[in-house]
Amino acid sequence: MSLALHSPVFIVLLPLSASLLCLAFSRIHRKLGAYVVQLALFGALISSLVTMRHVLAEGTKSVHYWMGNWAPPIGIEFVVDPLNTAVVCMITFLAFVISFYSKPFLENEDWLHYGGYFTLYGLLTVGLCGMTVTGDVFNMYVYLEIMSLSGYGLIALGGHKSMLAAFRYLLVGTIGASLYLIGIGYLYAMTGSLNMADISERIQPFVNTPLFAFVVACFLIAFGIKMALFPLHGWQPDAYTFSHPGAAGFISGCMSKVPAYAMLRYFFYVFGIHNTVMGALMNVLGIMGICGILIGSVMALAQYDFRRMLAYSSVAQLGYIAVGMAMGNIYGFIGAVLHLINHAFMKSSLFLVVGGIAYRFGEVNLYRLGGLNKKMPVSSIATVLAVLSMIGIPPTCGFFSKWYLMLGAFEGQQYIFIAVLVVSSLLNAIYYVRIVEQMFVQREASLTEIHDPETKLGMPLSMVIPIGVTGLAILILGIYSSSLVTNIIEVGLPEVLLK
Repeated sequence: MSLALHSPVFIVLLPLSASLLCLAFSRIHRKLGAYVVQLALFGALISSLVTMRHVLAEGTKSVHYWMGNWAPPIGIEFVVDPLNTAVVCMITFLAFVISFYSKPFLENEDWLHYGGYFTLYGLLTVGLCGMTVTGDVFNMYVYLEIMSLSGYGLIALGGHKSMLAAFRYLLVGTIGASLYLIGIGYLYAMTGSLNMADISERIQPFVNTPLFAFVVACFLIAFGIKMALFPLHGWQPDAYTFSHPGAAGFISGCMSKVPAYAMLRYFFYVFGIHNTVMGALMNVLGIMGICGILIGSVMALAQYDFRRMLAYSSVAQLGYIAVGMAMGNIYGFIGAVLHLINHAFMKSSLFLVVGGIAYRFGEVNLYRLGGLNKKMPVSSIATVLAVLSMIGIPPTCGFFSKWYLMLGAFEGQQYIFIAVLVVSSLLNAIYYVRIVEQMFVQREASLTEIHDPETKLGMPLSMVIPIGVTGLAILILGIYSSSLVTNIIEVGLPEVLLK
């Protein structure tokens, strides 16, 4: 049995199996279930890399894996292409690395809470990966629910105010999932199929009908809620602020990006953008993106809680992805995909830093970070790299995604997008540079340590290494940005943009 041929299913199967067995192993030994999940996450990462190599070696747009050898459109299939293999590599890499970061937060928990946490963590990875690689619209709904339910649980485990934040997300998220399911029902009524590739052909006679417009609106709202796109982001600030600190980096990095990728996949690969309904949708998406960028940035300026500032910053950054899609050209598309990947690492790195500060000092007030560069040097360096990237300073990765977005706006003569991107970058500079100023310039804050730093780096190594790795990834993604675009994103461009 060739690993390359079956690697797509291992991406989902390994963490799913480990998650279902986690509590049983944890009952034997408190940490055994966690080791099983981590081993499965490592296996999923290897499977993702093998899948990417296989797809790129094939030289085709996509490789199809049939479940149970049932041919589509009757059977369910996984469809892997250069684009979604890059996304799934991002998910599995962050899931594996951040799983080590979580452990110090769980040291005082019993076997049920320890194993329960890693069960939810593994299932979150399953949902994210499944949504990314599935080629079936209803199968995507199943993975969407797995992602959502495990996400609700991890947010609820955060302690102070987390239950209310999780409940609010549950209510709003259920509306989003219901709208997606309604959209699927009408899609099936129109096309008689649930296979994405099949739907893309059968939907063409209906693309200018009111029913198709209704389906597109359902998908826009559903994915807009899940990715926290303005003005559908109301659940997000509290969810990011009060989620479990061990999982916050993974939640903030990936949970909003996969719905954004799902939206992109439907609009560009299944529906196509060259019709009246999708043209109107792109205008609406562009307005939502612009409002998200500006309002998210302004709200981030007003925050004194580090986590809440990052949450509103994410609303703005997701606006970049929406604007890139709304441009409807190759450069805008590349910028949107590149920012989707880059922002996952930038925001994960910053939330890991915040979690480390909360772990050691029990507070994350933006104006009490003085002297942190001496107490937590790796975290401070990672913060600087992430801040430079958020602002868009080369050679960090954030510069290159913003550059492609600028090119897309210029090519489409959509100069309002250029103005918004420039203003947003200036606002980013204001509220992110103050963090660096607090860490490196201000007098040392009188913080009370609630955990022994254990090492000279200020935290346990299991927390320091993930922070260092994600910070370094920001620089590596920037240096190799052209290779990522040329060898992966451009190879996977949708046909609708090449016509």
